[in-house]
Amino acid sequence: MTQPNNPLHGKTLESILNELLDYYGWEQMGYYVNIKCFQEDPSVKSSLKFLRKTPWARQKVEELYLRMLRRRDG
Repeated sequence: MTQPNNPLHGKTLESILNELLDYYGWEQMGYYVNIKCFQEDPSVKSSLKFLRKTPWARQKVEELYLRMLRRRDG
């Protein structure tokens, strides 16, 4: 079953995080998603570790990614 209208389909958490980082940077990401791993000594590795075990934070990151896509593409 495919999900052609789902922009998250086929995207890894790491690729989502890297696209957000390129678009917003750590400071803005920490503003939009208030989590310590974006605000204090941020790194992709530590953020991935936290997001993979924290569903509510991952959901917020995915929501930010969808907002970024809407802004960037349209």
